[in-house]
Amino acid sequence: MDTITLTDLNLLHILQLASSALPVGAYSYSEGLETLVENGSVTNQEALKHWLEAELSYGAIRTEAAIIVRANQAATIGDMAALRYWNHWLSAARETQELRNSSWQMGRSLMQLLGKIQPQTLPLAEVVGHRCNYAIAFAIATAHWQINTPVALLGYLHSWATNLITSGVKLIPLGQTAGQELLLQLQPLINTTTQAVLTLPDDELASCSWGLALASMQHETQYTRLFRS
Repeated sequence: MDTITLTDLNLLHILQLASSALPVGAYSYSEGLETLVENGSVTNQEALKHWLEAELSYGAIRTEAAIIVRANQAATIGDMAALRYWNHWLSAARETQELRNSSWQMGRSLMQLLGKIQPQTLPLAEVVGHRCNYAIAFAIATAHWQINTPVALLGYLHSWATNLITSGVKLIPLGQTAGQELLLQLQPLINTTTQAVLTLPDDELASCSWGLALASMQHETQYTRLFRS
C-alpha cells in the first residue's frame, strides 16, 4: 500500500487542485442536497453530517475515489486504453443526467485548464475526449504532477466535502463555524475512506446511492433552484 509522502512541490500542487478557487464550477453543484433541504430531509448540522458520512462510507463518491486510483495508475504508465475504459465506466455508473453532466462539465473544465497551464497533458485529454469525468481529469493532473495516490485521494475527498458543506451552509442555512466544525469532524472518515479504496478490487466497485439518485431526479424538476444539481 502507498504511504502518504509529500515534497513541498507536491503539497503545493494538491493544494491548488483541491482549492475552492479552482475554476471548474464545483460551487454550482449540490449533488441533490438542495432537494434534501427542500423536502425537509436535511435541516440541520447533524442531518448534513449523517448524509455526508453515508456518502463517504457507501455512496458514489467512494466509487469515484476508487476510479481515481485506477486512472492515476493508467495515466502514470501511459495505458491509454485503461484510461479510456475507466472514463467510460464512470460515465455509465452515473444514475442521473444531472450527475453525469456535472461530472463531464467539471472534467472538461479541468482538462481545458490543464491544457493551458500544463500543455504536456494534452495527449491524455485527447484520449478521454470531450466527455471526461472530473475524477478522471483529477487523476490525470495528479499523475502528471507525481502526487502519490493517497495524497490525491485525500485532496479529492476533502474538496468534495468542502463543496457540499459550503452548499449546506447556504441552503439550510448554517453558520460558517458550524461548517468548519463539520469539516473537522469528517476528517477521520475521509482518511478511513482513502485507505479503504486503495485496496478495493475491481469486482467490488459498487455503491449504495439510491438516495442520491432520487434526490437528483427530483432536483431536475424542482421549482426554484440555486444549484445546477
